[in-house]
Amino acid sequence: MPVATESWVDTTLTIGKKEISVKEGFFRQVDLMFYPENPRIFSIISGDGYKPTQKEIEQKLSEMEHVKQLVQSIRENGGLTDPIIVRDQDYVVLEGNSRLAAYRILSRNNPIQWGKIKVKLLPGDIQDDLIFALLGQYHIIGRKDWAPYEQAGYLYRRHKNHGADSTDIAREMGLSVKMINHLIHVYEFMVKNKDTDITRWSYYDEYLKSRAIRKARESNPEIDKIVVKKIKSREIEKAIEVREKLSIIANAGGSILNDFLEKEDSFDRAYERASAKGIDNVWYKRLHKFREFLLSEEVKHDFSDMDEAHKKKCEFELRKIRAAIDFVLSR
Repeated sequence: MPVATESWVDTTLTIGKKEISVKEGFFRQVDLMFYPENPRIFSIISGDGYKPTQKEIEQKLSEMEHVKQLVQSIRENGGLTDPIIVRDQDYVVLEGNSRLAAYRILSRNNPIQWGKIKVKLLPGDIQDDLIFALLGQYHIIGRKDWAPYEQAGYLYRRHKNHGADSTDIAREMGLSVKMINHLIHVYEFMVKNKDTDITRWSYYDEYLKSRAIRKARESNPEIDKIVVKKIKSREIEKAIEVREKLSIIANAGGSILNDFLEKEDSFDRAYERASAKGIDNVWYKRLHKFREFLLSEEVKHDFSDMDEAHKKKCEFELRKIRAAIDFVLSR
């Protein structure tokens, strides 16, 4: 039993469909440790393999706006409503690092009132996969207060460092395998290209989910380096420009795309040329999207597996579309 605590109450906590025996009570907050693997802490401090000290983690968290707001909320409430979750033996705070930082701030002026914090104490030998499942329940399935970059970082480390298959992670999180793979892929891309700025997540999210850009990347591997450079320099100012402008440049192909890649033609200039070519014409975009849909492997697979009655209806519509296409082209 840990020292410097008040009486404990035996209870349980459900993690990954398992009932885990825990103890609930109060613990001296100065004896607790921040959890460097917590995605929020990892994303703001850890980089290039650097392991932050406990003091550095506390300082960084104390500077964050949401922690300052927590200080006010905890002070007004007179304590915590929800206990933080601590692992026995090493006393690492698995869930509630921001609340611990808030208590440390409050204790600077009143160490007696804020000296002890309400905790749920997990067994010291709890498995890593259950810890990740716990954090996922709170921050991905539950209140979803982690930024997408932090969520993806959590999933990436679960996959890479703990060897969890994306299918297993999807089952744990209640998300699709496709979504899990995409989040891991985007995070991995950012790490590989040395851009771990949390505010630029949406740029790379748009970049890697665009079909037009994916096709351009397949035949032009150098595009990644150029686009990352333009995102970092803020030549590409907003994430929406990746979706609405870069995809049009990629669709244009030919000399427009080649100049963008080989001569590092300016982003706006390349878009203007593609736009003048009519690539951003609303009818073109609708038709292009429809063509991509028809030619996708997913449609081929679904159509071949379709029951005969529905297949006949689709074939009827496709013949009507073909007749309409012939009519338009003959004008």
